[in-house]
Formats: sequence, structure tokens, C-alpha cells
Amino acid sequence: MKVAYVFATAGQTIDYVLGDMILPQLEAGTHGADVVGMFFFHDNTYALREDDPLGQRLADVAAEREILLMLCDQCATRRGLAEFDHTDEHGRDHYEPTNTVPGATVGCFPDLYEALGEVGVDQVITL
Repeated sequence: MKVAYVFATAGQTIDYVLGDMILPQLEAGTHGADVVGMFFFHDNTYALREDDPLGQRLADVAAEREILLMLCDQCATRRGLAEFDHTDEHGRDHYEPTNTVPGATVGCFPDLYEALGEVGVDQVITL
């Protein structure tokens, strides 16, 4: 089964649920599902800051397992983790990640749909 996680809940979700539960299973290869993407909202975007220990662990696992790591563009921009890049011919703004771990991307829902549509997703889990 291919799953994607959306981290939308503030509080201890990132440290506790991702850092202490999901990520150790991914690192050990015991998660039980093929995680193909993770999308981060609000302060959860800070997990992918450059030099963040949790973010580096995520980047390592994502690179090894080809997991999409995407930050909400508006959330990341407001937190200094993305900068405006350009507006395309359809009027959509595009952003580039800054001060993030290697492999982190920035986008909005259409970007997420496009990226995950290519790999196929059986279930999206919002935490």
C-alpha cells in the first residue's frame, strides 16, 4: 500500500508522532506501508530546517526511499524556508526552498497532486 502523510496539526505531532513513531519504523524498514510523500503545514515546516536533527533524519530516509518531502509554500515563506521564484504562464506562483534539508520541496496542493499522481497513492493520512 502506498501512503502519503499530511502534517497539519500543531503541537507535538512532528516530534512525537513523526519523530518517535513513524520515522523510527521507516528507518528500520518496519513501517508496513510504502510512504511516498509527506506534506508539511504551519509550524510543522520547521521540521525540515537545515541542520535540524529530525529534518536530517527525514532527508536521509526520503533520499533512500524516494519519499517526497514538500512544505506548504505559503507556510514555508512566512517562516523563512522558501522564497518566491516566478509566476508561470497560468498565473501560479512558484517558490524555492531556502535553509532546508536536502531534497525538501515547496508547493501548494496542485504541486502535491501532480507529484503524488505520478507515483500513485492508495491512502492519504492527515495528522
